[in-house]
Amino acid sequence: MNTPPTTPPTPRRGVIRRLYDWVLSWADSPHGTSALAAISFAESSFFPIPPDVLQIALSVAKPSRSYFYAAVSAAASVAGGVLGWAIGSGLWHVIGDAFFTYVPGFSREKFEYVEHLYQANAFMAIFTAAFTPIPYKVFTIAAGVFEVSLPTLVAASALGRTARFFIVASITYFFGDAAKKFLDRWLEPATIVMGAAVVAGFLAIKWLMPSASH
Repeated sequence: MNTPPTTPPTPRRGVIRRLYDWVLSWADSPHGTSALAAISFAESSFFPIPPDVLQIALSVAKPSRSYFYAAVSAAASVAGGVLGWAIGSGLWHVIGDAFFTYVPGFSREKFEYVEHLYQANAFMAIFTAAFTPIPYKVFTIAAGVFEVSLPTLVAASALGRTARFFIVASITYFFGDAAKKFLDRWLEPATIVMGAAVVAGFLAIKWLMPSASH
């Protein structure tokens, strides 16, 4: 007698995947813009899902508002970065262990590495984290812990976050649903490449400036 094949149990979706789906669900809500602002703000200090996910979905549904959504993402994200800096500056000695234990992306090794980056060039380190998929929240909180000035954090974050979200908006605006498929697959490697190119440009300018002054 043949035994019918058994269907393997469906693995339980991880917490991150469920959060991703929850973020995406706001695209069909009349409160999508408010949700985008809240998620952009929270992602800068503790939330694990980047706001690009919702920004892309909202922009595909309403391409004419793509740049508006980018502005919402950028402004809320920079404001959230200020909160991250405040957490690092005033509360880290009390709640730091909780971040290492419960917040994805945080580890003592990453914090030590970020400290070295800040000693080399805090502005470029924050800009790179704001522009690329590097966990931005680690850098905002570390900026407060390692006494990076708030104006440096705000300036670097504003530049990096605005560039990132407006590039996403431009791709979505001009290419629509095809852009969503492209960005879903290639957003992270594309921002890494572009971020590296921008950093290389800054370094080249810094290297050439002394030569020009002679």
